[in-house]
Amino acid sequence: MEKISILALQTEAVIADREQNFEKISALIKKNIKTPADIIILPELWAVGWACDRFTECAETIEQSKTIEFLSKMAKKYNANILGGSFVEKKSNGKYYNTCPVLSRKGELIAVYHKNHLFSYYDDCENTYITEGKNPVIVTLDGVKTGLTICYDIRFPEIYRAYRKAGADLLVNMAAWPLSRKIHWESLTAARAVENQTYMVALTQTGSLPNGGKNLGHSLIYDYSGNILDEIETEEGCISAQISLPEMYQFREKCTVLKDIHKNYEVICK
Repeated sequence: MEKISILALQTEAVIADREQNFEKISALIKKNIKTPADIIILPELWAVGWACDRFTECAETIEQSKTIEFLSKMAKKYNANILGGSFVEKKSNGKYYNTCPVLSRKGELIAVYHKNHLFSYYDDCENTYITEGKNPVIVTLDGVKTGLTICYDIRFPEIYRAYRKAGADLLVNMAAWPLSRKIHWESLTAARAVENQTYMVALTQTGSLPNGGKNLGHSLIYDYSGNILDEIETEEGCISAQISLPEMYQFREKCTVLKDIHKNYEVICK
């Protein structure tokens, strides 16, 4: 496809109230989908909110997930691929994962990504409840090779470079990012786009947190040069953009940065 249309939703999750959050998402899509979208993207834990001590209470299995069932209905209703942010997945072995489900236009679950890096600093304790994922995942949506990441993953450029080397066209980070680390979010997300010459969707929750803090909001879509195609501040709403793979490939051919990477960087200490 010459142009791919992306719609990304920024929401304030109601803690541990899946049904109310389903209603929010339904209303946001209905209000903002002025033209057909090829890919719809949601933020991390949009259906239950960021509250580590509620994770196990809110967990679902893949087979009986109301969240996946809801996303499947949305995918079929709007004929769109959906990157479903994340939900807390419970495995049969008793382990829990922060899992991104990916659904096709037909509402079929075609891939999952388990968050590779768990944030467990300051007042957060994600690794107390959640098991670390082991592998990055690229999923191809309408010909767009899309690299999946969640929140804290953004601090690890290695995973994004691995995606670029594997042929990624689009990088996505679905987050619940705090207001207190605003400069980190804006700097790191732009850097991932620029250093990999890849479109980047940086999507986060907004609104209040149970500990008295706030989510940042300020979701963005970048092009392969780091230009901002669309952004939103702290309100609930949507951002959208059309991306052009041929245009990006032409840029990469003119500026072949990745060819200049050395095979190794052995540090000499004196």
